[in-house]
Amino acid sequence: MSDGAVLVVEDETMILLDIESALEEAGFEVVGLSSAAEGLAAFDTDPEKFRGVVTDIRLGSGESGWEVARHIRRVNPTIPVVYVSGDSAIHWGAEGVPNSIMITKPFFLPQVLTAISTLLNQQSPLDPSAQS
Repeated sequence: MSDGAVLVVEDETMILLDIESALEEAGFEVVGLSSAAEGLAAFDTDPEKFRGVVTDIRLGSGESGWEVARHIRRVNPTIPVVYVSGDSAIHWGAEGVPNSIMITKPFFLPQVLTAISTLLNQQSPLDPSAQS
């Protein structure tokens, strides 16, 4: 299913590993990183590599997931974004990028798979390269 990778930015190692594993088992290529700086560096190095983003909101010191998503959307305005957060969901309306999905921790991994798949499927008809 590799039409590009899903960038996962999550500072809690066990959650990062769980999300990575679930996405990989579903057939996605995944680049998982534990800080905003690492995530943005990977994206900026090869923006065309990524087809979706899953990011925590609170990522320790440095930029937040809100800032990660806004940075990425400046380069790719239609890239699917899924936020995960334990306590920042109430700010999603004001801080989140348009046409994104918020998942509140604790969550079930199928919620992340469904969210990223739904956003990717909504985008496909608009992508001329996806049409056969």
